[in-house]
Amino acid sequence: MRIDIVTLLPALFDKVFEESVLGSAVRNGLVEIFLHNFREYGDGRHRTVDDTAFGGGPGMILKPAPLVNCLRDVRRLAAPGPVIGLTPQGLPLNQKLVKELASFDRLILVCGRYEGFDERIISEFDLELSIGDYVLTGGEIAAMTVVDAVSRMIPGTVGRQESVEQDSFYEGLLDHPQYTRPATWEGLEVPAILQEGNHAGIEEFRHCRSLLTTAVSRPDVFSAAELSDHDREALQSLLS
Repeated sequence: MRIDIVTLLPALFDKVFEESVLGSAVRNGLVEIFLHNFREYGDGRHRTVDDTAFGGGPGMILKPAPLVNCLRDVRRLAAPGPVIGLTPQGLPLNQKLVKELASFDRLILVCGRYEGFDERIISEFDLELSIGDYVLTGGEIAAMTVVDAVSRMIPGTVGRQESVEQDSFYEGLLDHPQYTRPATWEGLEVPAILQEGNHAGIEEFRHCRSLLTTAVSRPDVFSAAELSDHDREALQSLLS
């Protein structure tokens, strides 16, 4: 997959894509990341990319010409891919959407700054994404989040595919509780079934605990999950 990031601050990304499994994916050619500074398309001697808002108000607005001209050049660098603006009004990023984005061969992520984009820039986006209902100083951290989440879906990025498939939200539920050695620590015991080697029993136990954890910790996620009759019976037995 090729990912192009359009930003005013490319230096923020210097180390992010070099470490951990994402760095390995980049080194192995599973993910290619290209940074584009739209300051180079700014107006005048000072490469200006922002201006005050019509109608007044605090802060500065990103001018349409520098960013759009940069974006149009970036589009021409490789095969088509969706242009994604990282904005507060965008669709909330979730695992279902991450999977859909991972099906593309190319993504173009556009990072905002200041008080946001001139509205005439928005028409250049194929999709607007938000990573949450809070305020960031720019879209760079959001872009890092998207790249990390999407890259995990590319086969080979994470060593074992089942590690990805067992992540929280992959199948619409939170992950089940996890344990490691020692079996007893400060009087707290690892559930016996996890130590017995009964793989079918372990699978059932983990799925039931995943249902319970989601229902208790994230009822909003649980209410949207597609549950089978078996799931409902299993959860009822835990609660009874």
